[in-house]
Amino acid sequence: QVQLVESGGGLVQAGGSLKLSCAASGSVFRINAFGWYRQAPGKQRELVASIRSSGTTNYTDSVKGRFTISRDNAKNTVTLQMNSLKPEDTAVYYCNAKTPRPWPPYENDFWGQGTQVTVSS
Repeated sequence: QVQLVESGGGLVQAGGSLKLSCAASGSVFRINAFGWYRQAPGKQRELVASIRSSGTTNYTDSVKGRFTISRDNAKNTVTLQMNSLKPEDTAVYYCNAKTPRPWPPYENDFWGQGTQVTVSS
C-alpha cells in the first residue's frame, strides 16, 4: 500500500500564498501521476492540478497562472505552490497518486487525508 501525507494548509488572506506538500511512502515503486484535488462545502471534488512522471502538467482553468504543481521523482513528493489566493479557493485539498496496474491495464489510486486551506477576504 501507498500512504500519502499532505502538509502546508492553513489560513491566509486573499492575495496571499501557500505551498502544499505531499509525501508518498510505503510500497512505492512508481507513481505515474500526482494530482491535487479540492472539495469545497456543497461542491463536488474537483481536480486542481496534475503532473505526470514526464513532467507534463494540467490545471483547471480557475487556477491557471496562479498555481504551480511540481514533483521530485527521487523523493516521491509533490508540491502545489498557490499564489494570489482567492476566497473561492477555500477547500480541503487532497493529494492523489496513480500507480501502474498491470491488469486490468489501468492505474491504482491512492489518497491522502486532506489539508484545509482557508482564504479570508
